[in-house]
Amino acid sequence: MAKLGYARVSTNQQKLDIQLATLKELGIREDRIFTDKASGKNADRPGLERLLSRAEEGDEVICTKLDRLGRNTLDMIQIVEGLHARGVSVTFSGDNLSTAGDVGYMLITILSAVAQAERARILER
Repeated sequence: MAKLGYARVSTNQQKLDIQLATLKELGIREDRIFTDKASGKNADRPGLERLLSRAEEGDEVICTKLDRLGRNTLDMIQIVEGLHARGVSVTFSGDNLSTAGDVGYMLITILSAVAQAERARILER
C-alpha cells in the first residue's frame, strides 16, 4: 500500500511548489509524486499517465484539490472510477474528500460538475 501524489498547474509560468510541499507534508515520498504543467483541458498529461500506470490495489492517490486531477466532470469520473475498479482510493486533501467511502465518492461526482460549471463561467468572462 503506497501513497501516491499528483500535482498540476495550468501553465509553465505557474509553480508547483505549494502543491508539492503539501503532498510531502502528507507523507508522500518525492519519488511517488507525479506532476504536470498542462492546462486542465489538455488530454496529454504524461505525469498523470505515469501515476495511473503505477497505482495498484491498496494504494491511495492524493491531490491537493479536486480541479487538479480531471479536465471536466466526465474525465474526473473516468479517472476516479478506473482507480476505484483497481482498488485504489483517491483523496483530495484540500477538500477533505476521499473515495474510500460511498458518500465521498458521490460528493466528488457532484463537486466535479460544479467545478466544470465554474470553469465555464470563468471562460465566458
